Amino acid sequence: MGRSPPFRGGALRQARTHLARSGPRLLPYLVVNYALPHALARRGRGWLSRIAAQRGIPVLDMPDMNGAAAHDALDAVRPDLLVTLHCDQILTAATLAIPRLGGLNLHPSLLPLHRGPVPTIHALAEPVPRFGVTVHRLVPRIDAGPILAQRAVALLPGITAAAAARALHLAGVPLLERAVLDVASGRAVERETVPLPYCPFPAPDLLRRLARQGRRVVGGRDIAAALRARVG
Repeated sequence: MGRSPPFRGGALRQARTHLARSGPRLLPYLVVNYALPHALARRGRGWLSRIAAQRGIPVLDMPDMNGAAAHDALDAVRPDLLVTLHCDQILTAATLAIPRLGGLNLHPSLLPLHRGPVPTIHALAEPVPRFGVTVHRLVPRIDAGPILAQRAVALLPGITAAAAARALHLAGVPLLERAVLDVASGRAVERETVPLPYCPFPAPDLLRRLARQGRRVVGGRDIAAALRARVG
């Protein structure tokens, strides 16, 4: 199991980058979704890591999943399939060629809508928010591979972007399980799509507009949920 460290280049440098690009309104979302889980894992709350250890599964931090060290690790285990969730690195063609069956990703949006790192924020910014989850093929382009499974998910009015991200990842687990079995058995049906424009980290004006509309990116319950979460 490989983990992409959330603060490649350093936490302070990452914070400065996000402040310059998105302003201060995004920082609570990043704390809840990245910084807090990472800190809890480092303090011994790494539930997923403990489960992996009990089953003899190596857990590696991979700051560069396309680098020589990551390729050596993948070559050593000879994986049939790569599966990524909440991953902030784009795998190259060389990396995706290592597993026999390629790779899959679970993305919390109705692709090709809202390609990018924070899709639930962009979904919340739509005049009528539409939420969903997609399992798609990994290709060397962000959230642009053929779709294997997709489901629209009705979420409660007033939900925060952070809570929506958690709910959609959980809703996608059955889709991902079925897609893995279909790929392994050769029964997978893949639907090609035309990628829509990329949705980057939000600009300050988008976050201000959400605040004026009463649409919240993060709330107090999200912090409590992060503290209770079974982190990696």
